[in-house]
Amino acid sequence: MEGIITKALSGFYYVDDGHSLTACRGRGKLRHEKMSPLVGDRVEFTPLPDGSGALDQVLPRKNQFYRPAVANIDQLVIIASEAIPVTDPFLIDRVAAIAESRGCPSILCINKCDLVSGAGLAEIYEKAGFPTLRVSAETGEGLDQLKELITGKVSAFTGNSGVGKSSILNALEPEIQLATGDVSRKLGRGRHTTRHVELFRLSCDALVADTPGFSSFDVERMELTRKERLQSCFPEFAPYLGKCRFQDCAHVKEQGCAVLQAVREGAIPASRHQSYVRLYEQAKSIPDWERNER
Repeated sequence: MEGIITKALSGFYYVDDGHSLTACRGRGKLRHEKMSPLVGDRVEFTPLPDGSGALDQVLPRKNQFYRPAVANIDQLVIIASEAIPVTDPFLIDRVAAIAESRGCPSILCINKCDLVSGAGLAEIYEKAGFPTLRVSAETGEGLDQLKELITGKVSAFTGNSGVGKSSILNALEPEIQLATGDVSRKLGRGRHTTRHVELFRLSCDALVADTPGFSSFDVERMELTRKERLQSCFPEFAPYLGKCRFQDCAHVKEQGCAVLQAVREGAIPASRHQSYVRLYEQAKSIPDWERNER
């Protein structure tokens, strides 16, 4: 039988075949093949007499992520906030760059707009070409628009701790009743309530993965894209690539750089370019032996 892994916990993989949920353990051959199944994987499994199952094979993936640990995602929904906790744009930019490198589009969803409008953050990412919406899990504002964007797709909700990923899912589908946590005003960040990645099937024909929140430290540990590929992970750079004075332009501080000119003219948001430079400098530090694997 075939199905999709909706949860991986304590050595069990919970597989949804469209009719029922089966708790499966992986066959030994998966360990020998060094294959670690992920939430979102399409798999083949064998039902066993006791009602459990044996996970036989992981079918080919169209993409995979390590943080959050998910596979076969149609789109990443990055949840952010300009209320407490305030999301650092660099967190958004790094996650979006990773998604772009996997061929996975991103949506920016700014929550808590009932507290702070989020208009400033929205303007940055609308200009950068991202589908951007402002919502409130508390009042329901913008949730119909979000529902339209996720219907018929497999999405992963991700974002820093406390921005309200689980609260938004609860507002979209009250029957889910996920635990939510308070935000520490002293620290300005949320308490982790989602401990593992889990894929939920919503009544609007959407599959949504709720993922654990991350901190700035976690983001620094996320996988890096090679510096040569990084420019293609910023979609708003595309109209200017190939128009620089130097063919191997890094778009950091070079003379005659078309990207830098676009930043000066306001066509590319300055904060987006600052994130690019920060990621570029980090990517330069990847050892040669590791570069060959990326």
